[in-house]
Formats: sequence, structure tokens, C-alpha cells
Amino acid sequence: MGFKMPKDITEGMSSLGKAKSELSISKLLVLGFLGGAYIALGGLLAIRAAGALPDSFGSLQKFIFGAVFPLGLILVVIAGAELVTGNMMTQPMAYFDRKIDLKGLLKNWTFVYIGNFIGSVFVAYFLAYKTGLIMEVAKMGEIPKALPWALYAVKIANAKVSLSWWQAFLRGIGCNWLVALAVWMAYSAEDIIGKIFAIWWPIMGFVAIGFEHSVANMFFIPLGIYAGQDPLYVNFAKSAEGILLNVPILKATWENFIVNNLIPVTLGNIVGAGFFVATIYWYVYRK
Repeated sequence: MGFKMPKDITEGMSSLGKAKSELSISKLLVLGFLGGAYIALGGLLAIRAAGALPDSFGSLQKFIFGAVFPLGLILVVIAGAELVTGNMMTQPMAYFDRKIDLKGLLKNWTFVYIGNFIGSVFVAYFLAYKTGLIMEVAKMGEIPKALPWALYAVKIANAKVSLSWWQAFLRGIGCNWLVALAVWMAYSAEDIIGKIFAIWWPIMGFVAIGFEHSVANMFFIPLGIYAGQDPLYVNFAKSAEGILLNVPILKATWENFIVNNLIPVTLGNIVGAGFFVATIYWYVYRK
């Protein structure tokens, strides 16, 4: 058989949660940094692939964005890294089986979360913004299209911080239900191609739907802030051409990023993975 059955996955996730809790703080931070960086690289690829497309593409733009974003979780699972949203499923499994205590669960979540944040912001600032990639001018045929990727990044950041608290929370639940299932099914697969396919569908789905992922937002919103505060972007937005094109003024700040988005989305992610995957499957197969 080329895959594990759900009962075997449940047992494996519990053991994996125990192994993760035994990692030292320094290793959790380093692997967390890699996890955040890998998700951010998937986000950067998605912006570069979809950001210069015309608005007339509509839902197709969202699909293209979602189709390439899974690179991040593929790297996390196959190359090896720690991602807090996946651990929101594995650690409760181990806790319910009494393989770890609450202290071990919280240690893992806390330091992986910090590492994820540092890795995501690192890629946003150094590899997306300071490289100039996000501030490039594109052409549609022979027609210049000023700063399409910066404009797209600002639009994404503005939209995310404009959600109500409950909208962000509920979208966080939907997102991490699918992300945890992607990790769950990847563990089921016995070969790399199977793991990639298992990851791709749920991750593409949550992105194209419009759900909210806390670690991805650690990249998208800071990137929008960096781009939207750049003098080149500010001057363009205030120019006659920018006003005519309705170029968005940056609304995202570090404060509303954390308060309006990161906190409710993180809590929603915990519920999505911790209840709808970990608790339910543990009850069915392990209780």
C-alpha cells in the first residue's frame, strides 16, 4: 500500500509531536526561522507570479497565486523545518496521548512562532524588498505598468488589516483546518511525489478561497508595509497618474497588523488544527 491509513497517521502524529517537544529551544528557533522563511518564499513566488496580472483575470489571478504558494509547505515538510501552524495539530495529539505536558506544548509553539516570525520578516525585508524585486516596474507588452508588485503587496496588506476581528478569526480556522490536513496527508504518503500532491491541493485551496494563515501574514503584511512606505511608491501614489489609476495608500501599520490580524488569525489557526483535526481524529482513533 502506497499510503498510511488514518489510524496509523493519528499514531504517527502523536509520536511526531513528542519528538518535536524534545527539541532544544535553539533548534526550535533555527528550524522555526527556516519554516517562516520557506512560507515567505512561497508567498514571494505567489506575488511575483500573480501580481502583475490585469484585474480582468479575476478569480484566475487568485488561482495562479494559490497554485504556486504551496512551495512553502513543500519545503517545510520535505526539506525539514518547524511551522507553528502544523504543530498546532501535532502537539495536541501528543498532549492528548500524555506523551508531553502542557509546558512542552507551549514551549514548542512559543519558540517556533518566534522563529517563524523572524524568518518571514527576514525574507520580506531582505529578499523581497531590499533586492528591489517588489519595487520593479513591469511591462504589459510595450506598455509600462508602474510598480505592479508593490501595488499588489499593499492591496494584500490593506485587505488583511481591514478584516473584522471575527472575520480574521474564522478565516484562520478555515485555513489551518486545511493546512493541518495537508501535513496529515503528506505524512500518509510514502514517496515524495505523493507528499507534494497531498500538500498542494489543500494549500492551493485555502489560498484561493481567501482564508488567513498567521505565518504567511507575517510575510505579506510586513512586505506591504515596506513597499507602501517606500518613497518611490508614496510619490507614485500621490502623482496624477497614481490618482488616476486609484493606487492604494498604505493603511497597514505594525500595530493593526498585530491587533487586527495576527492575534485573531493565530487563535483561529489553533482552533482549525487543534480542534477540527487533532481533537476529532484523536477522539476517533486514539481515545
